[in-house]
Amino acid sequence: MPVPKRKRSRARRDSRHAHKAVVVKSFSTCKNCQAASLPHQACKECGHYKGVKVLTTKVERVLKRDSLNKAKATRQQSATKMASEQSE
Repeated sequence: MPVPKRKRSRARRDSRHAHKAVVVKSFSTCKNCQAASLPHQACKECGHYKGVKVLTTKVERVLKRDSLNKAKATRQQSATKMASEQSE
């Protein structure tokens, strides 16, 4: 098993760990919804960046998926209704 030939000095060890400091990130408020967001990034709440809508939010995707599923269900129901009427 490998063993170090010499002890690593405290100065070498500590200089290696010198860059591991925790940096506090700054936040700004969204101009559209006033939610806290990182600067120079699109807002995760409303999807706006510099006043322009650039992202679809999770809520919008869920609503769109629900409307598509409802439309699909109504199409299937009408198709089964037509098939049962034709077979009679």
